[in-house]
Amino acid sequence: MQLELISGELKDFFFFVKDNFRKVSFGWVLTFLSGFGQTFLISLYVPEIIKTFQISEGAFGSLYAACTIVASFIMLSVGHTVDYKPAKKVTAWTIIGLGLSSILLGFSYHILFLFIAITGLRLTGQGLLTHISMTIMSKRFTKDRGKALSFSTLGFSMSEAVFPIIISLIIGFFNWRVAAIASGIIVFLYLIRLKYIDLMVFDEQLSGQGRQSALVLLKDYKKIVFDKKFVVMMPASFILSFTATAIFFYQYVFVENKGWSVTLYATFFTVYAITRFLFSLLGGVWVDKFTARKMFRYYLIPVTLGMLPLALMDSIIGALIFLIFTGVTVGVSGTVKTALLAEIYGTEKMGAIRSVFTMFMVISTALGPLVVGLLMDAGVSFENLILGLFAATGLVIINSQRIKYYQGIPEEVPA
Repeated sequence: MQLELISGELKDFFFFVKDNFRKVSFGWVLTFLSGFGQTFLISLYVPEIIKTFQISEGAFGSLYAACTIVASFIMLSVGHTVDYKPAKKVTAWTIIGLGLSSILLGFSYHILFLFIAITGLRLTGQGLLTHISMTIMSKRFTKDRGKALSFSTLGFSMSEAVFPIIISLIIGFFNWRVAAIASGIIVFLYLIRLKYIDLMVFDEQLSGQGRQSALVLLKDYKKIVFDKKFVVMMPASFILSFTATAIFFYQYVFVENKGWSVTLYATFFTVYAITRFLFSLLGGVWVDKFTARKMFRYYLIPVTLGMLPLALMDSIIGALIFLIFTGVTVGVSGTVKTALLAEIYGTEKMGAIRSVFTMFMVISTALGPLVVGLLMDAGVSFENLILGLFAATGLVIINSQRIKYYQGIPEEVPA
């Protein structure tokens, strides 16, 4: 019965994608291309960058964290443009920025240019391309917003599957500089395709207010941050990015400390990828069926429970359970968090609102590895680190239950 229910829900999802493919595929492409600015791809350059610039792992980690934090603050000044600028124009400038940042990385022979290049990659790749995709999908779709968002997030999975193989081969045959330059060229090729795509359908929901002054924008941001809803919604986004990034950043250190097989653990990651993919699909269906407000109260529970076997079990099966449960939460998280913003705040200023939440999320990805690394250096055991994260996430889940007291803003269904 349960399998039949899931099968029916996935069938609804595929019919929606079939009917709206030209629209939702644009969101998918943006999250796919965002991979060029994501940690999983930049990490492939790290060993060679460290050798080239003769810096330590810790020094590069600090530089990377600084670049990420700077990029997150720049997001506040540019993220709102998607509210009033045509989607094609905003996307084109972001693509140009990503391509130039990749090429600059390849030509960086001074630490200053390395800093600028990585900041640009984090801003345009991880930040803006994802932001544009999630924002315009939320604005365009109301009834089937969850499905639209979940299909767009599938670009992340495909990016993780394809780009590391390509970049690794280029690095192997040539070097990391050629790989970075080639990445920029690949990104620029999309500009040719973008020129012939009709994106007018996404411009129907543009705000009529136009560009806001820095003072008005600052007041809007202040209003968001000091609103009671922010204290309910932000911790959930922050703790997931903080925890997942920290654990995955040091995962092989943890595995070795446990005495587990690194090779076997690596194969378990396939299970994680499959789980994340499946629940990325189901997450969109469930958001449309139950609302993001209800999903938000429970979506952190799987990853939280998964931390217990990871910390307490001597068998490597504990790691497998953790990866499966984390795949569930990470799979639905992107859809739930973005759809919740649309439900609670409405979509007129979605770009500005999401910029604030994205800034804090990006900061959490920089702080996670940094804080956990410092605690490890201080002698805190692996088990205590994971249990500490378990306790923190548990408190956030309790806080998330308060979302039931906040009503959303009624929306008109786009034509």
